[in-house]
Amino acid sequence: MRESPSAPGSRSSPDEALSTLRAHQPCSPGAGAYLRLEITVTYREDKATQAAARLLRLAGGKLNHMKLMKLLYLADRRALIQWGRPITFDWYVSMPHGPVLSFTFDRINDTAPPDGSSYWHRHISERRDHEVALLGDAPRDQLSPAEEQLLDAVWREFGAMNQWDLRDYSHTLPEWRDPKGSSLPIDIRDILLAEGFSESEAREVLDSLQAEEFAARLSGA
Repeated sequence: MRESPSAPGSRSSPDEALSTLRAHQPCSPGAGAYLRLEITVTYREDKATQAAARLLRLAGGKLNHMKLMKLLYLADRRALIQWGRPITFDWYVSMPHGPVLSFTFDRINDTAPPDGSSYWHRHISERRDHEVALLGDAPRDQLSPAEEQLLDAVWREFGAMNQWDLRDYSHTLPEWRDPKGSSLPIDIRDILLAEGFSESEAREVLDSLQAEEFAARLSGA
């Protein structure tokens, strides 16, 4: 099992939503059929916002919204591979322009509620002319140092690419499937197996994610 970073703060987010990370597990060896398992976890809007804010700072304060989405997906994917847990705990889908973090995608496209209840919109602007921007100095308390370093590394590797180059690159990721104008769920098991995890290692990651969610719910976090 990969070593997980120690992230500060509680598991709950100011505006939490449930997401489902899907995985396939063989019904029996060599059976050729797969049982779909649903791993329920809590979307971390606070961490997604702070991760986006860090990338926006590195970009000088604003980014094309599709470029930001691709960078966040690549960061979550790298965290999952390195540590067995993502940063945002979002729900991943294949869309025509590549993989997307579904709840975060909704935040980017939503209008900010007038009551200020959206953690995302307190710190990141509504989308205008295909760009989003930082609104002042966003908090940094929910990301661990390891997660911040990972985000910085993703920026160093991919920050010079424009949104179209990142779109094309994301189409080469083995888990992306062309949704033919719609969307398709991305199974985290497929990501792990494509990156060299064994079946047992992938199952261990899924079990660990579910155990973490269960413990958080028991503690009321």
